[in-house]
Amino acid sequence: SVIDGTGKPMFAADIVVEDDTITGILPPGTIDQSVGHDCSGLLLCPGFIDVHGHSDLHVLRNPPLSEKIRQGITTEVSGNCGVGVFPSPPDFTTIKELTTDVLGSYDDTLFDDFPSYLAKLQQKGCGTNMAFLQAHSPLRCHAMEGNVNRKACKREVQLMVGALEKSLDAGCLGFSSGLYYAPCMFADRYELNELLSCLSSYDRLFSVHMRCEGSEILSSALEVLNLAERNNVRLQISHLKVIGSHYQMLVAPLLKLIEQAAHKVDVQFDQYPYEYGSTSLFSLLPPSVLRLGRDTLETLLAKDAERERIQQEMEHPKGWDSLAALCGWEHICILTLSSNASYEGLTISEIARIRGQDPYAAFFDLLKEEQGTALMTDVTQSHESIKQILCHPLMCFGTDALYAGQKAHPRSYQAAIHLLDRYWKQEEVVPIELLISKMTAKPASRLRLADRGRIALHCKADLVLLDPKALKDCSDARHPDLPSSGVEMVMVNGTVAYRPEQGPKGCFGLPLLYS
Repeated sequence: SVIDGTGKPMFAADIVVEDDTITGILPPGTIDQSVGHDCSGLLLCPGFIDVHGHSDLHVLRNPPLSEKIRQGITTEVSGNCGVGVFPSPPDFTTIKELTTDVLGSYDDTLFDDFPSYLAKLQQKGCGTNMAFLQAHSPLRCHAMEGNVNRKACKREVQLMVGALEKSLDAGCLGFSSGLYYAPCMFADRYELNELLSCLSSYDRLFSVHMRCEGSEILSSALEVLNLAERNNVRLQISHLKVIGSHYQMLVAPLLKLIEQAAHKVDVQFDQYPYEYGSTSLFSLLPPSVLRLGRDTLETLLAKDAERERIQQEMEHPKGWDSLAALCGWEHICILTLSSNASYEGLTISEIARIRGQDPYAAFFDLLKEEQGTALMTDVTQSHESIKQILCHPLMCFGTDALYAGQKAHPRSYQAAIHLLDRYWKQEEVVPIELLISKMTAKPASRLRLADRGRIALHCKADLVLLDPKALKDCSDARHPDLPSSGVEMVMVNGTVAYRPEQGPKGCFGLPLLYS
């Protein structure tokens, strides 16, 4: 049975693949089974497209990208949330500090620009097709002298614009910012307008992690919608959600706000299908601390008066999301903690009890002691909110997968299968044809990848073969990488890249550049 990605009802067919292209869609039984793959009783669909990934460095460490291939993801867009690795700044320490908790370990390789990164990628190979956004953080690090957690001057902004132009000329699909994260949160309206004006001249995508996703999410959405309208750019709101149990009632007005703006702005959003998220433990700190950089954090946290001040800001935030206040320490769990690995899998509340401290004191001590990667998970939203967003016609699929430490959120391994298992097979929230379209043709259209995301003549043969009876996500928060079942075969550019009995077979993906 073929699900072609367009949302149309499934149909029976034989599919012909020659080299990397679909060249025939024939009546069932036309092809002799001895010369092909017998797919009786199975579902064939286009390869899944992850519009929100963070594999910029992981693909260099692990070129086959087995975590993505095993779940049927054949295309990923990296460089999201304003976090990226090109162009590198003169000071290697700066970019390493900004990327480690999201992108993972970084060797001493610096990338002067997008072409130098591409050269390294092509040397290593890639298991999935990879496309890229120019991230905002490295632009700031590249153009600004000294502390990047501040307002940029006009000369520095123009240096950023020049570097953005170079990346867009080389084939980046767009530009991303993370207004929640340092140093992007310190960009003023002039800087954002200049960068988006440049982006508009190329007609590329603006992907953004909004400034707030909790109590101030409506004003944060208005901020990015107004930026997109003023500069006439296509807007992709990253991992749309509302954080905090007290604010789930804002999901409906948020969606209404986006719907109304869609009459004037080309806007869509992506989503990962989990009630809990994952990010850097350091990102729980207020902007007043993040602007100082980690080199001064240890000294700062050694002072009781500073701890009291920071706690007050975290308990009573103004203009930023305090995840500690929104989620509660009992819902913030350590995923990776390089300097205190024994606490991995525990909540901050549990760690505080073990250490005989209150949660804030434990949190501050953990950050003071940390010399490596610190990742956490946090319960952010309700199951009903996920379904509201999932069912919206402007939604498409993304994983927000992080590979920064030895452990990761289950979305890094199972997001695609989890989506199909829970929201189609178990709950029947969305018909499978529509759900698959949100994972294939819809994101392909959004990214303007004309020959991906559909089973149609002359499209590239990125294909996934599923056994609907066996389809199951077997993972959980404590065992995120437990293998799923039901993915029978994955094909990337016409080559079989994965079978469960053999595992991933190599690197068959390509860099997908805007042309």
